[in-house]
Amino acid sequence: MHIHILGVCGTFMGGIALLARSAGHTVTGCDANVYPPMSTQLEAQGIKLVEGYGAEQTKLMPDLFVIGNAISRGNPLLEAVLAQSLPYVSGPQWLADNILRSRWVLGVAGTHGKTTTTSLLTWILEEAGLNPSFLVGGVPQGFGVSARLTDSAFFVIEADEYDTAFCDKRSKFVHYHPRTVVLNNLEFDHADIFADLAAIETQFHHLVRTIPANGLIVSNATDDNLARVLARACWTPIEKFDVAANSASGWRSENVNADGGFDVGLDGKHFGSVKQFALSGDHNRANALAALAAARHAGVPVAVGLKALETFSGVKRRMEIRGVVRDITVIDDFAHHPTAIRLTLAGLRQTAGKARILAVLEPRSNTMKLGTMKAQLPASLREADLVFCYTNNLGWDAAEALSSIANKTQCHGDLDQLVTAVCEQAQTGDQILVMSNGGFGGVHQRLMAALSSPAT
Repeated sequence: MHIHILGVCGTFMGGIALLARSAGHTVTGCDANVYPPMSTQLEAQGIKLVEGYGAEQTKLMPDLFVIGNAISRGNPLLEAVLAQSLPYVSGPQWLADNILRSRWVLGVAGTHGKTTTTSLLTWILEEAGLNPSFLVGGVPQGFGVSARLTDSAFFVIEADEYDTAFCDKRSKFVHYHPRTVVLNNLEFDHADIFADLAAIETQFHHLVRTIPANGLIVSNATDDNLARVLARACWTPIEKFDVAANSASGWRSENVNADGGFDVGLDGKHFGSVKQFALSGDHNRANALAALAAARHAGVPVAVGLKALETFSGVKRRMEIRGVVRDITVIDDFAHHPTAIRLTLAGLRQTAGKARILAVLEPRSNTMKLGTMKAQLPASLREADLVFCYTNNLGWDAAEALSSIANKTQCHGDLDQLVTAVCEQAQTGDQILVMSNGGFGGVHQRLMAALSSPAT
């Protein structure tokens, strides 16, 4: 079958393309911004890419158009598909019907930590010899690709709450029908499609309704919003993680060592230890606990999971060190929601100690561009010594929103000026943490090039 994918350079739709190609289909795709690394990754897999959404692409005569959720009515190619009554389907629906239906699906949902937890769970299953298929919203370092298809019974998927497609405004994850699901946390986000927190809670409730009685829900014990979702109705056993030290049930971590390792407790008893762990911060230890619990449900002994955590090497764009110049470290992270920014900075502070942290932030997500979370930004940046905010294309005054921390903050609408400002302030031993859910104009390379310049 020939499949043509609209929006193929998005992380999720690019993963769909890789899976479809592995399943034996002829795959082509189009996007408005066809550029590396996704374009080169897809082309290396034999997937032909077309720039733009011209209506003439219907002449490719594919058997099926798969429509990404970034495609809206008014898109020329989508309008041509509809006008000519050509067959089409959303990405999540295609995945559910063609890949997931006969597999044990392990889904990871939540506002934060989905990509890291999905990658951790996949790695544990891999180290246990289960050879899982997966689709992750990032690139796990141990695999080098965001998706793969194997003959394993297990499929691990990052279960996103964003909407499915122009024709289906349910969250993507309602299509996946997982047997094992992790509920990492739940906050208000995606203000462009959800009116309020209650609307998101309803979507999570819909997900809970799809999980069988012989499945497992692994839920964050500290999240009141998730507790409210589960109280609405639940037919599935629940295991809690990140529980208090004195809790008689659930998973907990404690006694963090100098190498990031920690002890793991389950149901009030010591269950084992991770000698070393590459990820910093309480939130990442919670992610690891969730992955251990989900893997155990799939049959992986906890001892095997603990050993796997010791060899996990991280995820691209999640606290990824991009380079060190003059003993100044440039780090890339995907954080864009205030809670994610706060947790990321707190985790870096645990490892950086007294070293200065220079936070370089691009408020790029739809929610941030709308200004919905701007009041939460100053508190989220507390652990940063200096803050540099990129204000291009913002619909609100970032300097005003950050006025309470104006003594350590600079706002710049020009990227070159921002890079210059950061480099003027950077000192030996500093940690420059770049946070954005986009490419940020290649600011990481610009910073390292500027820092390398004799004039800096």
